Amino acid sequence: MRQRPKYSIVVPMFNEADNVVPLVRAVRDTIDRIGEWELLVIDDGSTDATGTLADALAAADPRVHVLHLARNYGQTPALQAGFDRASGDVVITMDGDLQNDPEDIPRLIAKLDEGYDLVTGYRVRRKDNFILRTVPSRIANRIIRWITGVSIRDTGCSLKAFRKVILDRMHLYSDMHRFIPVVAATTAGARVVEIPVRHRPRLYGDSKYGLSRVWKVLVDLMVIAMIRSFRERPLVLFAGWSIATAMLGIVSFGIAAIVYLSGGAPPENTLVWPGTGLVWMGLAVYLLMLGLIAEAALAGTRRQSSELLPVVHEAQL
Repeated sequence: MRQRPKYSIVVPMFNEADNVVPLVRAVRDTIDRIGEWELLVIDDGSTDATGTLADALAAADPRVHVLHLARNYGQTPALQAGFDRASGDVVITMDGDLQNDPEDIPRLIAKLDEGYDLVTGYRVRRKDNFILRTVPSRIANRIIRWITGVSIRDTGCSLKAFRKVILDRMHLYSDMHRFIPVVAATTAGARVVEIPVRHRPRLYGDSKYGLSRVWKVLVDLMVIAMIRSFRERPLVLFAGWSIATAMLGIVSFGIAAIVYLSGGAPPENTLVWPGTGLVWMGLAVYLLMLGLIAEAALAGTRRQSSELLPVVHEAQL
């Protein structure tokens, strides 16, 4: 029986038929020098020969595994599928377009062995289109650093190495793959570090990313910022909104009183402002109750975590 691999390399691919064979060969040539490994190719609903070629490579090498998704879900769900399937203690991610250099993988692992939980690369001398890709990426990275407070220069670089225990504490959705270092640092308590990595020009196929994803990224960034700010104190968020809606209710009741005392409103409109005030006050109570429920759920989670701490510590020893 073959021993459990130490390293799991997760590579999502969508319509990369020309890249799949050279990528698997390059990864195999690099990681063979380090230790036991497995390569998980995630076929994200490709409509070309990507899945067929990957299956042929898996048939020739039992360390190569292919996961076929039913349709094109996007990079984040594809990565999460690979994380769920990975069995190594260390998980490495990279793009399937060969712009990441597999020769950088040993450097990521060496840095991880210094005591970090996540090592992420930042691309030097990028080979992408400067106007359409590099400039928007730099602007986005500055905004992300400013909003999240996590100092990562290149959140879009897919070449990363994780301890599996960190991935088990996270669940990715939407386009959250762009914010993995932020999510790991803020929700999983990961120790994160960056190292420079090489970036190569795309030789085959077309890029799957463009400016059309900007709005989706901005929405995800707002979610990350709220999680970072209120994860440990959800009642503060809900209470703030509750106070705001209660003030609107008070204003509505005040307007209703003024209209009633002035006698200038038609009879059919006399209940509009009181009704509006009741709606706002009901929403305020509802938000406050949601905050209390969130606090109670979080308290239970903290209690369970504290009970598990001695066991986790003993297992790590």
